[in-house]
Amino acid sequence: MPGIYIHIPFCRKACHYCNFHFSTTHSLLPQMVEAIVAEMGIRKGYITGEINTIYFGGGTPSLCTNEQMDMLMAAIKSNFTVSPTAEITLEANPDDIATEKLLHWKARGINRLSIGVQSFREEDLRWMNRAHNASQAWEAIQLAKEYGFHNISIDLIYGTPSLSDEDWQANVKTAIALGIPHLSCYALTVEPKTALDKMIQLKKVPQPEAEKQARHFELLMQWLGEAGYEHYEISNFAKPGWRSKHNSSYWQGVHYMGLGPAAHSFNGTSRQWNIANNALYMQGIATQALAFEKEELTPTQTLNEYIMTSLRTMEGLSFTHITSNWGQLKADTIKASATKYIQQGSALLSGECLQLTKQGKLLADGIASDLFLEEG
Repeated sequence: MPGIYIHIPFCRKACHYCNFHFSTTHSLLPQMVEAIVAEMGIRKGYITGEINTIYFGGGTPSLCTNEQMDMLMAAIKSNFTVSPTAEITLEANPDDIATEKLLHWKARGINRLSIGVQSFREEDLRWMNRAHNASQAWEAIQLAKEYGFHNISIDLIYGTPSLSDEDWQANVKTAIALGIPHLSCYALTVEPKTALDKMIQLKKVPQPEAEKQARHFELLMQWLGEAGYEHYEISNFAKPGWRSKHNSSYWQGVHYMGLGPAAHSFNGTSRQWNIANNALYMQGIATQALAFEKEELTPTQTLNEYIMTSLRTMEGLSFTHITSNWGQLKADTIKASATKYIQQGSALLSGECLQLTKQGKLLADGIASDLFLEEG
């Protein structure tokens, strides 16, 4: 069953490391919500069938007022058939989480929160230029649980220059102690044209250390494994039964529609993405001449995408699936290319499934790209 992603491109502050599309000027938020509602009506035929997942991302969708969330939810229900058991996720920053909003979100059917904690340490949050502080992070989680949100995910960042192994362990232990069922953990990445990139160029802050990041990742796998979490995707860990249905659908090739500026969509044969410019996006909606780019995918491209996404998951790559969809020859070619990684201990062949070992997860993207097939 397909999913819907809604991009709310506004934030209170610009985090030093972030390269997502957003604005810190909120004056256009009401018009943006109206434009997204209009886009739903224009594009409702893009996906068919009952909607299984809805994800409000950004940016910071928790900036939306209760009235704006009402508009978005009402538009979804009027344009699409939503499964009564749909997973509906809202990304929220700790500083936005308050009793009134929690009650309203729950009443409107939001049943999962993804809270942008990033760290429980004050020093890290200041270094990242986050809008919340350490006590707000802890309090937001407790308050969400108090008001009946048990399906909670938090984001954590590791490998920052000032984060020691002991500090990283304290962050992870705090998340475990709070009973968080799902964690998304990312190594600090220096993206071009971000504030962090500029500060590194000016030598105001050091480059992240690859060795430290690898060590933090290995320790993370150890600690969360001991605490009973499934490492079900390279960056994602969940207690049994608490995986993200929405993100899992991306990795499984399920169709989805992205609404809002910079949002991506996939219908099985092509990808398209809206323009990453708020004014031009809204102008296109107003004239019903949507500003987007589109890429038609070749069979080889869809196969390579399957290789990339499946290898990142706990279940791994299925040669049976490849044979059924792309043919025996391609399956045999990929299996032959994977032999060296199996011999090196970076991958494991279990029946007809190729899975990465802990060692291989450190090299996931490189291994996947080496298994890619060329066109022709």
